[in-house]
Amino acid sequence: MTISERAQQLLAARTPFVHATVVRAQPPASAYPGDEAILLADGTIEGFVGGQCAQNSVRKAALGALQAGESVLLRVLPDGDVHFPEAAGACVVVNPCLSGGALEIFLTPQLPAPLIRVYGATPIADALIQLCGVLGYDARRDTEPVAATAVPTALVIASHGGPEAEIIRAALDNGVGYIGLVASKVRGASILSSLDLSETERARIHTPVGLPIGAKTPAEIAVSIAAELIAALRKGNLSVPATAPPEAVDPVCGMTVTVGRSTEHLQREGADYWFCGSECRAAFANRPVG
Repeated sequence: MTISERAQQLLAARTPFVHATVVRAQPPASAYPGDEAILLADGTIEGFVGGQCAQNSVRKAALGALQAGESVLLRVLPDGDVHFPEAAGACVVVNPCLSGGALEIFLTPQLPAPLIRVYGATPIADALIQLCGVLGYDARRDTEPVAATAVPTALVIASHGGPEAEIIRAALDNGVGYIGLVASKVRGASILSSLDLSETERARIHTPVGLPIGAKTPAEIAVSIAAELIAALRKGNLSVPATAPPEAVDPVCGMTVTVGRSTEHLQREGADYWFCGSECRAAFANRPVG
């Protein structure tokens, strides 16, 4: 499977990833312009954009780009003076274990469109789904409580009745960051009082949902809800904060590496150590104990 085919597969599955492309290389770097790879949120690298030491720098920068949602030009330089053209705005990393050469790698995060689940078959629900489509969001109608799979960015309950408390509880338990309930203040408060909510959970529930713009018609109410969704999305608080992958310091070269499934690892005298590559791992393994 090519990198392009793999990217399409991940996009279809709504899996966030970073597309890395080598745009400049100075010998004796092992990568060449045009080499590319896909980096997943767990630190997995599929493809080739440099040797093991360079990969650790790319992995760390890619995870940062994925978290920020912004592209970045990464310059991976060896330790010492390198005659490599300046690149304004680039992220520069001096790699202490790079075996000469230098690389410039463009990292582009690929994030799925916000997934908005709308529960209900009411005029407000219909108008909101249509409006979210105009905004470029992936809006889908829900008929069951939120499951652990395909957790949406936001859930709006516009059913005017039914198992609303059950739906809210399921959404909270499955990590939905924004939950909107179409209801009056009195009815909304009654539904929430039936749930044992922490302060953090209560902050994720919006009822009456939507910005107070004096909306009356289903279409106007949908606009007020969409406006509140946009505000929450742009502030970056539509999801429960994810835990960043752990990091460790290579005891041989001192490089900070992201701990993942493919990170070189060694357990010694009951302690765990992680390395930028197999050479550092071997050097550490050959050291006398104590």
